Amino acid sequence: MKRFFNARLMLILSMAIFGTIGLFRRNIDVSSGELAFYRAVLATVFIGLFLLVTKNRIPFGKIKKQLPLLIISGVAMAFNWILLFEAYNYTTVSVATLSYYFAPVIVTLLCPVLFKEKMGVKQWVCFIMSTVGIVLITGIGSLDTGSNHFLGILCGLGAACLYATVILLNKFIRDVDGIHRTFLQFVSAVVVLCPYVLFTSGINLSGLDTKGIVLLLTVGLVHTGITYCMYFSSLKELTGQKAAILSYIDPLVAVLCSVLILHETMTVTQIIGGVLILGFALWNEITPKKGGKQ
Repeated sequence: MKRFFNARLMLILSMAIFGTIGLFRRNIDVSSGELAFYRAVLATVFIGLFLLVTKNRIPFGKIKKQLPLLIISGVAMAFNWILLFEAYNYTTVSVATLSYYFAPVIVTLLCPVLFKEKMGVKQWVCFIMSTVGIVLITGIGSLDTGSNHFLGILCGLGAACLYATVILLNKFIRDVDGIHRTFLQFVSAVVVLCPYVLFTSGINLSGLDTKGIVLLLTVGLVHTGITYCMYFSSLKELTGQKAAILSYIDPLVAVLCSVLILHETMTVTQIIGGVLILGFALWNEITPKKGGKQ
């Protein structure tokens, strides 16, 4: 019982930390690609040291057949970060985050195609209502492509598609421990982001002041390295449903940071849209008890 509560506390804390990343991104003056690169490098070093200290060796001989999928998912994760950071640049943290949380709905829609799973009435209702939520968040009547707000939502939805890709690829990756999987994905992200950054924005660390450096280290070490270790440690002790429900602390914290700290406004329509996205995405995650009605 004590281990369960410790795991639940770790997951709650990790989700709350994830929810503040938009707040930190707003105060780090580098390109989204560069920030994603630093995040991947710092997290790779931290988790690599964690695996070394805990003597948790990666069984390469056992997982070598999974490496191509791990590499592809790592690349998808890298560009998912870039698009999410860009979304924060163009629209509010709350709207960017809520757009990003359309990912579970995308997964639900694709699972019948990839895994021959049937979509019941519940899944269709969740998909339709979450889509309505995205329309409301976008703002009816403000869909001009010149709008930064709409561009931010497109980046958020693009990030959601890539995150959904990572989730779906992970369903094909078997017999690989969560922390090993994440480490190898981060290594892949570093490899692909290094040339991308060099040929786009370049390395601009010298332009950061002390505050920027501290925030950058926090995003890489705390938001990614430490928090991912906490996240995967907690998952071992919790059921998938409990973990899925607690994961919605992330967008709720992001919205609170947006409104209370950054003083970004949300219209009533956007609030309703956000409730629809999170509410129906969460409902989709909840499995009814045996004998209960779906």
